[in-house]
Amino acid sequence: MSLKTRLAEDRVLVAPGVYDALTASLAADAGFEALYLSGAAIAYTRLGRPDIGLVSMSEVAEVVALVRDRVATPLVVDADNGYGNALNVERTVRLFERAGASAIQLEDQSYPKRCGHLQDKSLIAADEMAGKIRAALDARLSPETLIVARTDAVAVEGLERALDRARLYAEAGADVLFVEAPRSAGQLAAVTAALGPVRPLVANMVEGGDTPLAAASDLGALGFRLVIFPGGIVRALARTARDYYASLARAGTNAPFAERMFDFTELNALIGTPEMLARGEAYAGRQEDAA
Repeated sequence: MSLKTRLAEDRVLVAPGVYDALTASLAADAGFEALYLSGAAIAYTRLGRPDIGLVSMSEVAEVVALVRDRVATPLVVDADNGYGNALNVERTVRLFERAGASAIQLEDQSYPKRCGHLQDKSLIAADEMAGKIRAALDARLSPETLIVARTDAVAVEGLERALDRARLYAEAGADVLFVEAPRSAGQLAAVTAALGPVRPLVANMVEGGDTPLAAASDLGALGFRLVIFPGGIVRALARTARDYYASLARAGTNAPFAERMFDFTELNALIGTPEMLARGEAYAGRQEDAA
């Protein structure tokens, strides 16, 4: 089932954040129907830096291709603000779609952008963003590749202006709407009341962010169709990694941490090493044996 078809169904879809092929494979194995490739998570893990526009288009495209080579699960890709103007957006959409993106998310921040839950963001004009959306639609090869339009206007211009921007982006042809960082349960409800009949809506759950945390089922009942958890995996792994390194530095051995780790055999089983070695052996037979 395509992501477009799935989002047309009257039930919520949860997309956990991933940042590489390993996390994507783990999320797919857990049974999720879609994944969210987070630009913030790529910045955190590849650069060890915050989400402030440091990650490039080519770096994200490389990750998209590596994830798609590993899993077939529909993939929503965070393309920040398209890395420039409408012409940059065209190139971004072509590159990400070829690499394997099922949906490409574009936001209306200026450049360099900031994480949606950081303060002091700035926006481009709404009309300029609408032009970027039209450029994205013109650049995609397949109508099954969705364009997600995100507005960060709640923190800059207020909720009503954010809703106006989202309506304009829908008129420009965006397939999915994403009003970033509503600041209360009342604002979440206002988003779905205003925009739910217009397009499928995204809700973003960020631990410690501006939006109150809610279960996907409750957000679905409110009217959201896609709920993403972009950076949760990095926050979980970063805490585990900090504890691991502290334990190793203290003990000089991994023994105290062993119950919280996969051993060598377990990890190889998880990533499919035995199966891949067996498949390689199947291609290694002599030609006369195959004849």
